Amino acid sequence: MGLLSKLTVSIVGLGSKALMYGGFCSSVTVRGMENLVKVLESVERNNGRGIVTLSNHVSTLDDPVAWGVLPASYYRNSRLTRWTLGASDIMFTNPVFSTFFRHGQVIETFRGKGIFQPAIDTAVKKLNRGDWIHLFSEGRVNPASCDPESPSAARLLRFKWGIGRIIMEAQNPPIIIPMWLTGFDKLMPEGRPFPWKFLPERGAALSVTFGEPVATQDIQDALDTLVLERRLPESPHGTQGGLADPSRPEEEGLSGAVAQQGWLGRPVAHAMDDVGEHRSIGDPVLADEIARVRSAVTAVVQREVEALGRRVLGLTKP
Repeated sequence: MGLLSKLTVSIVGLGSKALMYGGFCSSVTVRGMENLVKVLESVERNNGRGIVTLSNHVSTLDDPVAWGVLPASYYRNSRLTRWTLGASDIMFTNPVFSTFFRHGQVIETFRGKGIFQPAIDTAVKKLNRGDWIHLFSEGRVNPASCDPESPSAARLLRFKWGIGRIIMEAQNPPIIIPMWLTGFDKLMPEGRPFPWKFLPERGAALSVTFGEPVATQDIQDALDTLVLERRLPESPHGTQGGLADPSRPEEEGLSGAVAQQGWLGRPVAHAMDDVGEHRSIGDPVLADEIARVRSAVTAVVQREVEALGRRVLGLTKP
């Protein structure tokens, strides 16, 4: 971690901690912090086992403010602070912003460029080095998810396909931790006029919950069952990043070859066996099958995050 990154992450982290605990918020509740601390300090990371945290996204201040719950000593160590994806058209609009966010461990991501873009490649590489990647998997703010009175409570927008690619191409089983945030939509409400939309509001009651790591064997078994019973979900077919994109079949085949060598190699291999004579890289039939496996991976982890949300919001039946 370079000096500028240490300064950037430390200043932002300490500022977030001050905002949370300095009297601006009415309360801050943290649950399951031990789940994150344990894996961040795990020696398994030295052998290339990365960490993926996934959460709901309820305001533009979720990141970085939520990381104010971390011990202050973590801010000086890139292994103990998250990398995340950030939209180019929002965070990297000028040289000053670009420098700030890059030193803040944000990976520039281009909307509409699909899942086979350099940002996703970088996230996969970092995960395979044992780094921590945090993902707001819906791709946009969805405050209704944390409102227990809303019909959409604990129901998240479909997770982006890139989430599945990052997890699927990991060579070692990633440590996957679901998270759930509440109250941040009151700290930074959507829909306010200028200039108030850029200013946080006092009195929000915040909560940050870290679930237990998802059992990777359960994910492997669930995928195996879906493949063997031919119950994989449908694949995306849009022209932007979907299977209708002319370059997509080859990209999918190469992605499947990478995944076959990793922790999900068994279900991926079973899926590739199912296409028979269409196993060559670039074959549209193989591409469709790999995309369907990725859709299943994405759906499995989304269910884990939503299940945590139901528990936090008290929606789970006793």
